[in-house]
Amino acid sequence: MRRLAIAKFAAWKFSSARLGRWKVLGEQESPRHAGILVPALIAVALLSACAVGPNYKRPAADVPGTWKGEGPWQVAAPKDSIPKGNWWELYRDAELNELEQQLLQANQSLKAAQDRLLQARSLARVASAGFFPTLSADPNGERERFSGNRPLQGANPAQVHPDTENNFVVPFSISYEADLFGSVRRNLEAANASLQSSAADLSNVRLVLSAELAADYFNLRELDREAGVVRQSVEIQQRGLDLVNHRHEGGVASGLEVAQQAALLDSTATQLQLVLQQRAQYEHAIAVLVGKPAPAFSLAEAPFNVSPPPVPLGVPSEILERRPDIATSERLMAYENAQVGLAKAAFYPRITLSGNGGFLSRDIASLLTAPSAVWALGGDVLQPIFNGGRNRANLAAARAAYDQSVANYRESVLEAFQQVEDGLSGLTMLDKAAKTQQAAVEDSRRALDIANNRYVGGVTTYLDVITAQSTLLTNERLATQLLGQQMVTSVYLVKALGGGWDVAQIQNEQVRPHAIQAIQQ
Repeated sequence: MRRLAIAKFAAWKFSSARLGRWKVLGEQESPRHAGILVPALIAVALLSACAVGPNYKRPAADVPGTWKGEGPWQVAAPKDSIPKGNWWELYRDAELNELEQQLLQANQSLKAAQDRLLQARSLARVASAGFFPTLSADPNGERERFSGNRPLQGANPAQVHPDTENNFVVPFSISYEADLFGSVRRNLEAANASLQSSAADLSNVRLVLSAELAADYFNLRELDREAGVVRQSVEIQQRGLDLVNHRHEGGVASGLEVAQQAALLDSTATQLQLVLQQRAQYEHAIAVLVGKPAPAFSLAEAPFNVSPPPVPLGVPSEILERRPDIATSERLMAYENAQVGLAKAAFYPRITLSGNGGFLSRDIASLLTAPSAVWALGGDVLQPIFNGGRNRANLAAARAAYDQSVANYRESVLEAFQQVEDGLSGLTMLDKAAKTQQAAVEDSRRALDIANNRYVGGVTTYLDVITAQSTLLTNERLATQLLGQQMVTSVYLVKALGGGWDVAQIQNEQVRPHAIQAIQQ
């Protein structure tokens, strides 16, 4: 067994380069050969100075010079900007600010995105480990008894006796892949691009969730105001029903007029319940966003007397730096570009340098002594020759994936411009509609007053009053809905502009190899 173990440790380290072999110190060959071999291996490693494949450069995207939409909400001093991070502070609503802070602390989708960023950061550290050699140890020992009847070539069976031997080994092995053609660097480049993409994705998740919360909040407040409008109409219609009943009892009004007013009142009461049902759904949605169970969360009704704040637009080209979703797409392009480099490196040789050493002895007392020392140096060059076109197919697939990422990036830029223009045009039309609708509300109130006076004076039937009441309710509800749409549209415009985010927030999110990693597990 001892001879077998020694043979194992003194075996040649075969490779295409055949740079070294195991040696047992004390044998005929001197370790001086290692003094020649080690510099040669270091010289090979120093050749690792280039990386094959394309270097990344962000592709151009079609960017307009100015925004098409115009409106009073664009007016803002040059020093004004969307608040960094807390963009919702534009609306100066303390309750909204508090809800947004709860979202940042407790939203589960946001926590999942944060965990994805931590995962990407750890994977980038894994990629950086490729710059360093790996060192491992595998100490072992055994005691083995050999049979007295074992066959031995050329030996007299009478001279073969049972034998018990010890074998103690403390081996160490080191391995390092020389990054001659940049595969390790491209791998880290891809990992860092993926890391920055995850960081941008986290910012985008935060922006999307906070915008969804703000939109739900303003929809809920609009329904609060709309519920107030409907309640006021119920009161007006109840007074009308009381009037018609009184006149009916006096023989002036008909039963038909009483039935018509009662039907209108019941219909309006039904509308109130539907409005409250819609409000409850928004309240439940807000509960999920802030990380609370819906049954344990409630928001009291509150007044809704607001107007959209001025939103600083900037120039269209800034969108490329201010949208986290565009940054995500751009970083995915960098990732796919690095994958092209990795696929290209597969055509070139892979050089692995290795060394082994340790102590081998049949007696544990002499294990850690110079005569028990063994060592070996070796190298391996793996050059692909024929593999059924696998490397060519992988390179073609990587290039196609990169081209796809470029198309996706340019599409995300076009969608960003669309969303901003949607917000601008939407606010323009809603502003005009809100003004004309407010005039319609005032006209409906005058019409109701005139219809009531004409009915009391006996000039017309009560149908004119019912019609005027219905028209006023419809116009008041529409005016309130337009205000809610203005607020929600302004939220989505801020979101389309990136919510105060900029690409500098992810530029430092990358992993670099550090010397301390050489002694870390």
